[in-house]
Amino acid sequence: MSGIFSPKNMEGYVMGFPERLERLRKERKLGVAELAEAAGVHSTQLRRYEKGESQPTLDVLRKLAIALNVPGDMLLFDEDERQPPEDLAMQLEAISRFNPEEKKTIKEVLEGLILKHEARRWSATP
Repeated sequence: MSGIFSPKNMEGYVMGFPERLERLRKERKLGVAELAEAAGVHSTQLRRYEKGESQPTLDVLRKLAIALNVPGDMLLFDEDERQPPEDLAMQLEAISRFNPEEKKTIKEVLEGLILKHEARRWSATP
């Protein structure tokens, strides 16, 4: 594994951006030069990203995600980092089986609660 951090025991290790980028590139059987060209970056810069020596801008992250044909989250987060909390997982699974009208209602209720929460949070900020 390339990058600044290369632990001998990878168990429990959360993969960083450099490792994710390299893994995705290799899974798609792309060379550094091929991905760099597809993303519109110099191959030297792409190598720096994979070694953890440099961080891409948001624009470059977007271009890399498009070139790799993956959601941007896949470059930034491990699979289990973006999961709902366990205490909500069952409810969200049940909601996924609702009909479209019920889903629309749930979404509106959640959006209202989120807005109310954010308004309270901002009003409490000095």
